Amino acid sequence: MEGGKRGTILVTNDDGIDAPGLRALVHSLVNANLFNVLVCAPDSEKSAVSHSITWLHPVAVKQVQIEGTTAFAVSGTPADCASLGISKALFPTVPDLVVSGINKGSNCGYHIVYSGTVAGAREAFFNDILSISISYDWVKGKSKLQDFTLAAQVCLPIISALLVETKNQSYPRKCFLNIDVPNNVPNHKGYKLTKQGKSIIKTGWRQVTSETEGPKMSSDMTNTDTETSKNFDSSSASPEHLLFAREVIGSVLDEDDTDYKCLREGYITVTPLAALTHVEVDCQAYFKNWLQSVPELPSSSSL
Repeated sequence: MEGGKRGTILVTNDDGIDAPGLRALVHSLVNANLFNVLVCAPDSEKSAVSHSITWLHPVAVKQVQIEGTTAFAVSGTPADCASLGISKALFPTVPDLVVSGINKGSNCGYHIVYSGTVAGAREAFFNDILSISISYDWVKGKSKLQDFTLAAQVCLPIISALLVETKNQSYPRKCFLNIDVPNNVPNHKGYKLTKQGKSIIKTGWRQVTSETEGPKMSSDMTNTDTETSKNFDSSSASPEHLLFAREVIGSVLDEDDTDYKCLREGYITVTPLAALTHVEVDCQAYFKNWLQSVPELPSSSSL
């Protein structure tokens, strides 16, 4: 970003270009009248695709009318969209900041690994572009579409501050930010710097009779209220064509002062992330000693 030029922001997501979270974010950015806004997002929902990319065939791109922006819908993944959006193949300039979101559902703990929303920001980080991912802790039956607008508004100060840091060249390039906004946005407790925890929704598998059966998974990997029959006669299924659907079987939550716990307490969590999470120090110490002893260990055939 040069001199007094308006910062250019590229918006992507994993819920798709028509998702209310992305539209609320884009609308808020445009109404702020401080940024040039570009949009490059999947043409359909791509939740939980992680950092997958399209390699074996081209992606299809179609221009979409979103007021105040130049926008394109892409047949690829969030990582594809971020990569294409910053490449100068689609837009004439490289954005100053990539914002991925707003996701419908939180992205904390180990769920960050599955998240296409986080992957959109991570892809920009891989290419040395300032980036953040934003998620809203949507709760079915309690949250409203207006909450996405509120979530966008409470994140605008962070977005503006990041662009200032870019202009001043003072932002550390060794990380990107993952932001989660609590469900009760109007009564949030402010920003809180957190670290990625180990919370995760545990899932299992259940045999089903058709591809339309089975509870649908929301963006935060929890089941929706879709009910299905559990009376399934496996003897009626062809052994060449068995179907299994995921289902939630439990959860593991953090007790420490981590992203998920702080989000539940009502904070807007700001979590710096790197490309990969390093292993714990004790694991490094264990395998350092273990590796030295490998030549002396008995072979598996003798066990």
